[in-house]
Formats: sequence, structure tokens, C-alpha cells
Amino acid sequence: MNQALTHTDLSLPGIQSVFHGKVRDVYFLEGDLIAMVATDRISAFDVVLPEGIPYKGQVLNQIAAEQLDATAHLVPNWKIATPDPMVTVGHRCEPFKVEMIVRGYIAGSAWRAYQAGERTICGIELPEGLKENERLPHPIITPTTKADEGHDENISREEIIASGLISEEDYKVIEQYTRTLFEEGTRIARERGLILVDTKYEFGKKDGKVILIDEIHTPDSSRYFYLEGYEERQAKGEPQRQLSKEFVRQWLIEQGFQGKAGQKMPTITPEYAASVSDRYIELYEHITGKTFVKEQTQNLAKRIEDNLLAFLKK
Repeated sequence: MNQALTHTDLSLPGIQSVFHGKVRDVYFLEGDLIAMVATDRISAFDVVLPEGIPYKGQVLNQIAAEQLDATAHLVPNWKIATPDPMVTVGHRCEPFKVEMIVRGYIAGSAWRAYQAGERTICGIELPEGLKENERLPHPIITPTTKADEGHDENISREEIIASGLISEEDYKVIEQYTRTLFEEGTRIARERGLILVDTKYEFGKKDGKVILIDEIHTPDSSRYFYLEGYEERQAKGEPQRQLSKEFVRQWLIEQGFQGKAGQKMPTITPEYAASVSDRYIELYEHITGKTFVKEQTQNLAKRIEDNLLAFLKK
């Protein structure tokens, strides 16, 4: 049976602190380095689900590493190396407490809000008469605050600058980087027969320089539609074939769970976890154009620790 890594407690030299996020465990090391472990945890509606998804961490880490390399000529990023299929080592930065969400189509939470009658998202006016999954006249940036716990909240460009979360000078850089990355991500996706619907980027600062941090263009941070058949499905009002975490959210909604108080988390069976794993692997193969190679899953924590120790000794 394939094991899933849901927690790490690595013994590494020079650990200054450890942060366990919703999905990633981040080890802050001497020398302004961080080792980011993509675990097999999965979250939805800002809640971590009780069961892990085999190979999910490997999928996320390897997609993000490839996409960071593919966009490094356009936007500087934090990545140094990937010493393990589930780990990226990079520069430690001071993160901005904002997530830059960019949308080329109206889907997911934006559609749910629009359907409920909202016509303004993060200070941006949306036209009347939009249909679910329709392409927007132009990509829009809808930032959210970055909550360590609980729900992220929508916030406008003006509110970010006025509150001092990010200076106007830095925000202009981040905004331009966001548009550049989305344009390149869209181009890469299209080459692979996909549509990059929406995604999020995070940024930090190191030595006074704004750089891209965390993951990019993964199924946890992005939504993809299949390019083939998109127009036909849209014309008929049919759901789009998509590769993203949205199918997990939809499954939870069908089970009566949206992360609200008093709602009970549904049981995640091994069969359902395996089906989610298959979807993640499917996206990996589409977005990278490569066959996914399943690494051994026995003693995952030891494998990761051994690979990190070998890297840090270099």
C-alpha cells in the first residue's frame, strides 16, 4: 500500500525554527536557507483534511520546481535546488502577507460570489451576464490576505497600500510580476493542451529585492481546464473538464462540508484518496509533458532527511 506523508519532524543541522503549514513543512536553517517539504496533506476551504493523498507532495514539488525554473528568466525566485522529490531548498525571504490571485476566467469562489449577486471583487467591477467558466475580458488580480490560520480575506489594491501591508513601490513590482507569470503560465499550459484558468503567486523580499516564493502553477495553487472541447462545452452550458483541486471542493460540498462551524468532515476512504492521487498525477503529466515516476513511499521521512543531510553537507 502506498504511504502518504502527513507530518515531518526532521533532524537537520542548523535548524532555527519549523513552520507546519496547511500542506508544507518549512525548516528555517542557518545561512538564510529554508527547506520546504511538500507533504501529502490536502486542504480545502482552509481546512486540512484528515487523510493524506499518496504522491501528492511529489507532484506539487516537481511541478513547482519545473515551473520556477521555466520562469526564472522573467521573474527572480527563491529556488536553489530540489534534493528530494518532495523537497525544495531555497533562499529565506521576508514574505509579504498577501497572496496575488489572478483570474483569466470566472470560476470557483469568484463564480460562487458572482452567482450570489456580487459584481465587485477586490475593488474590480465585473460585467453583467457572465456565465460560469467564461473567459474574462482581461485577466484580473484579486488579492487576499494571507492567514496563518483560518480563512484568507479578499482585499483590494488600494486597501493593501493604504494599510501599509505592501508599499506602493513594491506593489507595482509584484503586480507586474504577477501579470508576467500568468502570461507565461498561460502560454506553457496552452502548449500542453490546457487552459490556465486562475492561480496564485506569493512574493517576498531578500536584500531589498522582490522575488517569487513558494509554489507556482500546481493543482493546489491553480485551476486548469482542458483546451480541447472548451468552446463546445461552454456553448452548451456544460461543466468544463478540469484538472485542479476544485473537484475535491465539489466532492466536499456534495457531502455537506464547506469548512463552516458545525459541519462534519466526511470520511475519506483509501479508494477516494487513490482517485485523488490519480488526478494529481494526471495533471503532472499534462502540465510537464512527462511521465510521472512514482518514487518509493516506504520510510518517506527518512528518505527526505537522508537526502537533505547529503545536500547540506556539500
